Amino acid sequence: MTAMTHYNRPGKSVHFFNGIVAWLADRGITLAGARTLEVRGRKSGNLQRIPVNPLRLGGRTYLIGARGDTQWSRNVRAAGSCALRGGRNAVTYRALEVALEDKPVVLRPYLKRWGWEVGALMPVKITAKSTDAELLSAAGSIPVFELIAQPRT
Repeated sequence: MTAMTHYNRPGKSVHFFNGIVAWLADRGITLAGARTLEVRGRKSGNLQRIPVNPLRLGGRTYLIGARGDTQWSRNVRAAGSCALRGGRNAVTYRALEVALEDKPVVLRPYLKRWGWEVGALMPVKITAKSTDAELLSAAGSIPVFELIAQPRT
């Protein structure tokens, strides 16, 4: 996968809001389908937690880094796995990065569902109504992972 450089760093108010959304998701109260992503930090080894909007599409689950090459996306890439938590339920996934040419198929429905929330965070101005060429042009700076549920051990 090509190296990504865009990262729309969140401000302090976003950290505060993310904390509230994660707290709610951990108790089974989701805002627009949010879940708490849990992934080991690639440098610290500590468990990192952040609210995310996983997309279910065609029986598959995807995770999209709307802010670009975020710390969580770098951690998921390095670890190759993560967990999504909603209430008491946590599912562990193997994370596979989606090929550049396949990203528009995932980005369009993601933007249709959450564009109101994440549109301003994207590295370039794209919407669910963007052309395939515009989505493909932006796709190189937006991490997209397919999550494959792992059996419980």
